[in-house]
Amino acid sequence: MTKKILLPVILVLAATAFFSIFIVKEVNQAIVLQFGDPKRIILKPGLNFKIPFIQNVVFLDKRILNLDTPPEEVIASDQKRLIVDAFARFKIVDPLKFYISVGNERVARSRLSTIINSRIRNVLGQQELQTLLSKDRTKQMALIQEGVNTEAENFGIKIVDVRIKRADLPQANSEAIYRRMQTEREREAKEFRARGAEMAVTITSTADKEVTVILADAQKKSEIMKGEGDGQRNKIFAEAFGRDPQFFAFYRAMQAYETALIGGDTSLILSPDSEFFKFFGNIKQKQ
Repeated sequence: MTKKILLPVILVLAATAFFSIFIVKEVNQAIVLQFGDPKRIILKPGLNFKIPFIQNVVFLDKRILNLDTPPEEVIASDQKRLIVDAFARFKIVDPLKFYISVGNERVARSRLSTIINSRIRNVLGQQELQTLLSKDRTKQMALIQEGVNTEAENFGIKIVDVRIKRADLPQANSEAIYRRMQTEREREAKEFRARGAEMAVTITSTADKEVTVILADAQKKSEIMKGEGDGQRNKIFAEAFGRDPQFFAFYRAMQAYETALIGGDTSLILSPDSEFFKFFGNIKQKQ
């Protein structure tokens, strides 16, 4: 009879102990609730106790968490449009305030995403597009983080960092810029080709001019050398004629005979008394 009574008692005590004990891990922090009201905040890891069936525990992450915000269109002060894709890292520093204000991490992420996008539009909308694409963007991100932190404190959250992953032009703007860049490159290509053609014409005309000058100079030198040669030849002939006029006359006559008589169909009609035949003797007597 005693055993039958002790067994249920042991089971009840075991169940009570089981539901009374909970463990807080190193990556978590916990809030003990009693009928929905916060009773204790547990920040240190370890074994803890609660009143079973009356109290329950909510665990919150105490690590640095990442948040990817949806891409947001920003209009800069010069009316240029930009698609900004940002991300943030945050940490729950006040579990009680976090639980009371947002309840859970899903709601917190939604609220933070809205705040970050709003702050991005507010800060970047006051700058020109050129500023957003330069090194000064770091200063703008610091202003964004400061503004988001101010609002996130109300949720027991600290913003560790806010960064822009991408900042792109809208598709329509990108295509227009691409077409403008393409037109500009085509214009530059035409200018380069025109300059190249002009340089080719200049080089060709210069080369033709130099060739003409070289040929003319060569022709001039050739005529001078030819004249000098003819003069030297005449000088030699004159000297030879002066030494032996009869032999020179005979030699010149032989050259004339070779030129006139050797050949093909050439016919000469001359008088037998012609000077041309003086070295043939008296042709009449031979006849």
